[in-house]
Amino acid sequence: MKHFLPLVTLLAFAPAAHADLMHKITSSVSLQVGGAMTTADRIGSSFSISGSGVDTTDGTTANTISAGTITSGVYAPGTIAATQDTPGNAFSFSQSYTQADAVPTSAITTGETPNFSSLQSTAAGTIGTLAGTITPAGALTVTGGGANTLAIGQFVTELTID
Repeated sequence: MKHFLPLVTLLAFAPAAHADLMHKITSSVSLQVGGAMTTADRIGSSFSISGSGVDTTDGTTANTISAGTITSGVYAPGTIAATQDTPGNAFSFSQSYTQADAVPTSAITTGETPNFSSLQSTAAGTIGTLAGTITPAGALTVTGGGANTLAIGQFVTELTID
């Protein structure tokens, strides 16, 4: 017993361990309902012509490629005729044309689509069954809604020991 007495005395005067302990719990629910949206991209006209060993004309003036016309923002090339320079010799000729979307004359009415080639449309969100709850105990319940809705639930627990 005499040997234990110095050990007990030593432990009695030992400094206490100090540690900061922090525990943090966070819960969140985010509910979003999107609005209706339509995006449209108008494409423009493009016209190209190339060749070798041929003469081209639009029929009104010799060696004129194309005068064409523009109506409502849409270019329409004239009719192109190609004549071989030397009959029987090799030649190449190509042309391509992409017609533009017409320029609208008034604003687009909601729910209607413009006369554009590239469209993307999203319906308005509907709440329907969209819901999110957090109980006092921190339990999350998230229920998806109708079209164009978003429901996110998050539970985070943090433990910091210094």
